[in-house]
Amino acid sequence: MEIDFKNLTIADLHIHSRFSRACSKNIDFKNLSKYAKIKGLNLLGTGDFTHPAWLEEIKKLNEKKGLYYYEDFPFVISGEVSLMYTQGKGRRIHLVMLVPSTEIVDKINSYLDTKGRRDYDGRPIFKISCEEFTKEMMRIDKNIEIIPAHCMTPWFGIFGSETGFDSLKEAFGNEEENVHAVESGMSADPEMLQHFSFLNDKAILSFSDSHSFWPWRLGREATIFNKIETYNNLINQIRKKSFLATIETFPEYGKYHYDGHRLCNFSCSPEETKKLKGICPKCGKPLTIGVEYRVEELTNQETDENPNKKPFYKLLPLHELIALGKASSLSSQKTWGVYNNLTEKFGNELNTLLNVNKEDLIRELPEDNLLVDLILKNREGKLKIKPGYDGEYGVLESGEKQEKLF
Repeated sequence: MEIDFKNLTIADLHIHSRFSRACSKNIDFKNLSKYAKIKGLNLLGTGDFTHPAWLEEIKKLNEKKGLYYYEDFPFVISGEVSLMYTQGKGRRIHLVMLVPSTEIVDKINSYLDTKGRRDYDGRPIFKISCEEFTKEMMRIDKNIEIIPAHCMTPWFGIFGSETGFDSLKEAFGNEEENVHAVESGMSADPEMLQHFSFLNDKAILSFSDSHSFWPWRLGREATIFNKIETYNNLINQIRKKSFLATIETFPEYGKYHYDGHRLCNFSCSPEETKKLKGICPKCGKPLTIGVEYRVEELTNQETDENPNKKPFYKLLPLHELIALGKASSLSSQKTWGVYNNLTEKFGNELNTLLNVNKEDLIRELPEDNLLVDLILKNREGKLKIKPGYDGEYGVLESGEKQEKLF
């Protein structure tokens, strides 16, 4: 499927503001909209609506039909909360929320103020269960969308090996019917999640969880919708599973795809983990169990049994390919020079990665056979990657040369 950027909406609805920890201090709506356009995105989440200072800036945007515009670029109000509580064992779960209006935001924040503080971080922590939280959100407004974030990661994913659950029903109880989608996260892709029968009636979405506005972060994962002009249209496409596709990074690039110990510089496949009985051979402590192992644990069907399969694209951001092809860093002038030339010539990054044919790439990059090859292999899902583990990103392997990306 060639992506028609004029008639589709490519959305990244899980991002953060400068008020979240470990995020760029230069994040504002001007930079977000500028680089979203360069990336090829045409809808963003605001992120962090629970933070009082960021909410003041959200309220300066121009609202139209539930979308909030910075100049001509639309945002949907979004945020993330961290729920930490005990249910059988300690649970740490991240949930993304989409919200129809600032009036509803004020009601949500009033409720959260009865549970704790919101002003210390853009992703605040509350001692509330998933079920209780969802129940209270539905009391406020049925059009609030609650999406378990990066659902497979060990520490904060709803199905994570360390603090997660074995199903949505176990996590949300009677409120499970009010959860219509999950976010795949970087260490998993839709094909992996299609092995879970308890997701057969749920949408599988992808967003970046970006901590900056730079195009190698923003939109590295995204969802392709039919044209969106209202909040209700967005929510209907999620709930009816009528969106078109998702854009994913290679799951091996995620920080938790394989099992391992970062401090021991050791990683392994699920098969090796089983042989080791889950114990690190270097330090003798339990390994951090990654996403691929966890997917095997929860698998209870073949992917063709899932009735809601959507196409998806596995892509590495263009900056990463240029940095490897040019033996340069992500933010170097050399990398930016090539990136700016390609995005100006071909309209935006995603168009360059997905649509531009080989002949046009060669014409624009006559002396860069390696970069052309990387772009085409990226498009075909044929890049070789050493899987990430225990908080370490994966590594792209290209012949004899290896470069660590992200």
